[in-house]
Amino acid sequence: MDLKSLISLWEKKGILKRVRERVSRDLEVTEIYQRVFHEKGPALLFENVDGLTIPLMINIFGTWDRVWDVFGVSSEQELLGRIEPLLTMEQPAGILQKAQTLWKLKGLAGIFPREVKKGPCQETVIRGSEIDLESIPVMKCWPEDAGRFITFPVVVTKDPLSGKHNMGMYRMQVIDKTRTAMHWHPTKGGCLHYERAKALGKRLEAACALGCEPAVIYAATAPLPPDIGELLLAGLLMDRPVETVKCTTIDINVPAQSQIVLEGYIEEEPFMEGPFGDHTGYYTPARSFPVFKVEAVTMNASPVYVSTAVGWPPLEDSLLGKLTERLFLPLMRFVIPDIQDIEIPEAGLFHNFVFVSIDKRYPGQAYKVMDSLWGLGQMSVSKVIVVFDKDVNIHDMSEVLFHLGNNIDPLRDVVLKKGPMDILDHASAEEGFGGKMGIDATAKMKEEGHARPWPKRAVMDAETVKRIDGIWHSLGL
Repeated sequence: MDLKSLISLWEKKGILKRVRERVSRDLEVTEIYQRVFHEKGPALLFENVDGLTIPLMINIFGTWDRVWDVFGVSSEQELLGRIEPLLTMEQPAGILQKAQTLWKLKGLAGIFPREVKKGPCQETVIRGSEIDLESIPVMKCWPEDAGRFITFPVVVTKDPLSGKHNMGMYRMQVIDKTRTAMHWHPTKGGCLHYERAKALGKRLEAACALGCEPAVIYAATAPLPPDIGELLLAGLLMDRPVETVKCTTIDINVPAQSQIVLEGYIEEEPFMEGPFGDHTGYYTPARSFPVFKVEAVTMNASPVYVSTAVGWPPLEDSLLGKLTERLFLPLMRFVIPDIQDIEIPEAGLFHNFVFVSIDKRYPGQAYKVMDSLWGLGQMSVSKVIVVFDKDVNIHDMSEVLFHLGNNIDPLRDVVLKKGPMDILDHASAEEGFGGKMGIDATAKMKEEGHARPWPKRAVMDAETVKRIDGIWHSLGL
């Protein structure tokens, strides 16, 4: 659903609040947003931010009900039903399987991105000396932030070799009226395009779409396999294609329903970006990043700027992380069939801890799963992976701690190794590289060095449970 339609829907439901009192984009919006989020309050539409004409919207993903509205569903299971056929599609082995695969692909054809000639994002076009990024209510979120940061940008670049588009979310510190920093890490698609363009002696064009359909905002954060585009994912989740339109000054397509689009290119001259209060709950230090030079701004006739603030969890980015965990579980099961379920706690910032349950059948299986996860895309930066048996509810921290304490011998069941880390992990000795821990919290087999019989859990037998269920109401309890 596009942003304006969501605003209308949420106003009817009473879960959007228009704030007409003048507020400052520097710190005040963040403080208001935090309080409302923790009360599970409404989406917020600030209509007077420092006297600017463009309103600011925040807390879009603040509750699960609003997340489901974004995709036009009523539950997690309904959303999973839309994406699972793609993630579990097998290579066809025979004529029948080929026919079934083609039928699935035919069904997907209706949700591929669709280019249109004109879009709402180009109802107003600003170029040259009229460009002023200060007219957009970009927030300064925390007291020691180096400036104002665009926090929900959908950055679109094109591979200079293949011509394939990539979308990513990289924070952008506003430098002046026409420039921002581009905070992308070496593992990200946009940075890869930039390095390829430099090697070819070319200038990399880029566009930044603001206030996209929220499903597109989510898709830009998702850890997708290389062959699945972000707009395809957004189309799958919305069950309809995302419309795109060609930029007015560069050869890049952007989501047509965006509220604001910044068109430009990446300059080689670096800028010392930061500090910035990040989703870790700490400030990330200043660091050199390339500059994005804006040459045109296109807008909806009455644009709304969409923002967020990240910090000590949970905030709305925590819901996006949890959504990714649930949506991509079928893909992880497809690649690693041993996996029954997975829990990536928001308090662990979605990279410090991974709890996984398996159907254990042979010695060493837990270590195989650990190594498989560490070799799987974004999971490679996970710091601590703990493997449990399938009967453990890994979403219940009491059960997790119970089995973690009872099922491990630290000398036998803990492995330490080195590998890639999240670049924001300040505890690792080197940026992006450090120690990892794997813990086998499954019941041990004798082949795993446990000679004594493993005890059975004391649980009531099914017959007694059924009998008491039958007389429960008559007991008057």
